[in-house]
Amino acid sequence: MVDMKKPSTIAIWKGCDASVTEALYRFLDRWEPYSTASKRYSIVRLVEELIDPAVAAYAKNLPSSYQGHIPGAGTNVAFSTIMQLVGIAAMVRLQRQLLLAFVLTHDKQSGVDRCFIATLETLIELVMACKRKQPSNKDMGGLNGQRLKGFCRFCGVRAELAMFAEGESQRDIDEHLRLSNLYCSAHRPKTPDGSWNPAYRQAMRSVTQFDLELARLSRQCAIRTEPLAKSGDELVDTYIFRYMLGQTLHLADEAELRNLARLMVDMKLTDRKKQILALQKLGFNQSEIARRLEIERQAVSKALRSIPDCFRISIA
Repeated sequence: MVDMKKPSTIAIWKGCDASVTEALYRFLDRWEPYSTASKRYSIVRLVEELIDPAVAAYAKNLPSSYQGHIPGAGTNVAFSTIMQLVGIAAMVRLQRQLLLAFVLTHDKQSGVDRCFIATLETLIELVMACKRKQPSNKDMGGLNGQRLKGFCRFCGVRAELAMFAEGESQRDIDEHLRLSNLYCSAHRPKTPDGSWNPAYRQAMRSVTQFDLELARLSRQCAIRTEPLAKSGDELVDTYIFRYMLGQTLHLADEAELRNLARLMVDMKLTDRKKQILALQKLGFNQSEIARRLEIERQAVSKALRSIPDCFRISIA
């Protein structure tokens, strides 16, 4: 089960440049008091101190055609300076555009290319983590600023307290309903009339499966070139790998990944259904799928009818 009080961290992609990786570990050791909102502990300043030298040293040894795909590289403008100039949200979009351009024009899947892509992906994760980083103390309109501020326990929607802190919601008129620091308004335990919320109960019953699906999706996002969901079943891993190839999600897209995991659970996309979809993708017909999985053909047909179109993968 996910630790709800564990702070956001930075996903370092397998194969990332060693000097950049080392700099990120030092960054994580010190980043606790830093945020985008703090003047004394500006997170961009920490990027300038620890990340800029590592990125510059890495870029210096790359071919000139590669340098143009790292913001600021080869122009004597630091990575952190570009962050300040364009803003963090725009920085992420810029990084993804540069990464896509590299994949389409230069990537030959050599060792250097794989390291370069992993390093670019890791730098995207860094900027996204900086965007998410909240100050340890923040004016929250009289609310306790030390309470957890993050996603709902059961989905990718921000918890009520986090949304209020960010100015995206108003305090409930009914004062006896406190803003929750663990749940969104759809998943809070009780409704305004004091009765138990059915959506909360359903989500609580399936929380283990939600955590499992989220972990699989996150692992697969980390390495997109091979099945890496680690479900323990080859067909399930194959399905998740093929499905995620059709998505544009990164590890930094926490909200989207959490919402996808929630949808998988709510739509009852079981491992058996994933196996069936994987075999269908491989060209098996219903009778062959039934024989392979040692189940009745009618069970295969019923399962396929129950699977929403959004979870199907192209047969082509």
